[in-house]
Amino acid sequence: MIIKRDRYLQKLIAKKDNGLIKIITGIRRCGKSFLLFNLYHEYLNSVGIDDVHIIELALDEAMNARYRNPMELDAYIRSKVKDSSQKYYIFIDEIQMTVSIPNPYINDKSARIGFVDVLLGLMKIRNADIYVTGSNSRMLSSDIMTEFRGRGDEIRVNPLTYGEFYSAFEEDKRHAWREYYTYGGMPLILSQKSHEEKSKYLKDLFAKTYVTDVLEHNRIANDQSVLEDLLNVVSSSVGSLTNPTKLSNTFKSVKHTQISSNTISKYLDFFIDAFIMRKAQRYDIKGKRYINSLMKYYFTDVGLRNARLNFRQQEENHIMENVIFNELAAREFDIDVGVVEYNHLDEKGKKVRTQLEVDFVANNGSRRYYIQSAFSIDSEEKRKQEINSLVRVPDSFRKIVVVRDDILPWHDDNGILYVGIEQFLLDERIMDM
Repeated sequence: MIIKRDRYLQKLIAKKDNGLIKIITGIRRCGKSFLLFNLYHEYLNSVGIDDVHIIELALDEAMNARYRNPMELDAYIRSKVKDSSQKYYIFIDEIQMTVSIPNPYINDKSARIGFVDVLLGLMKIRNADIYVTGSNSRMLSSDIMTEFRGRGDEIRVNPLTYGEFYSAFEEDKRHAWREYYTYGGMPLILSQKSHEEKSKYLKDLFAKTYVTDVLEHNRIANDQSVLEDLLNVVSSSVGSLTNPTKLSNTFKSVKHTQISSNTISKYLDFFIDAFIMRKAQRYDIKGKRYINSLMKYYFTDVGLRNARLNFRQQEENHIMENVIFNELAAREFDIDVGVVEYNHLDEKGKKVRTQLEVDFVANNGSRRYYIQSAFSIDSEEKRKQEINSLVRVPDSFRKIVVVRDDILPWHDDNGILYVGIEQFLLDERIMDM
């Protein structure tokens, strides 16, 4: 089964031979290697590039362990570039597995060589076009990007969107949404048949790959139980407003464990660095400023979140919100949680100020959308409750309410669009209807 990752393939094609290192990032097992080694490789073949001029190296394979040494890696790649009259396309998978070693030519322990040095050196080969994949955003931290000096071009790959999943779903399409919100969009989930197989695959990914990577990369083996507990807490409250202080209080009251907010903040960043989670900050729409007190965390893949909780908490409304967030991220929107404040009189006639939430404020250049995940609006009262924040937004950007039901899209008197979740996910044009 081949899933066409056209969104990412077209990006690679557009960046071909642009003089920059193409850095393909994303959570492990989301399809980065397949994109590069299969789909893009096939494209290069189709435009006349033969296999001799495509150099591929997967650093996560045991037989290539020696090339995790940067000196060995550099020597290997250079040995393959033999014909100066032809262009070579260099693919290095899981580049972050390259270790940093002392510079053998300098008597200074602080002088080290790592993958950045190798890549910057390879860039000077005039007939080389370089592509690397990585599963940890620490490889793209500010200090490393400073060393690249604008010579790195990142392409972020996500697990399958619902549209990609739907196109490859071979069973009754009516069950595609149920499968997706239960098991998520990791590509190999489509090859698993039973619940037991899918559950085991996702749990093993979390335990044997993601958690292990976070522990080893950040050297926190002694705090594994805290890390695991934090994952469980955040999984249970996906899409809820929280912050490290609030989570620290949860540990104190529920787990009877004292974990500082600084430690929790650091661990949450580890999850984000490993592409397991994303966070959305609160944005005051009227005041046009960020509110730093609370934020929301979403899982990059809802199937991983569900497996983390043994599929016990299957609240479709919360999962649907996470899916919408991931879809907007895949469409390359910057996403915030909107806040609208307004003054009114309470039942006693006293002036009060109330904050209302807009689930998502999605921005991409000059485009902005306000999106509410409503699950159901089965009554007029419920509908008015869901749009209470949207009607108070003081601008004319598009406003959308996404519901679970399969409905014909329609606009109300306020110009707000109502659309079903599957149509929203399957048709990007619907946002501009």
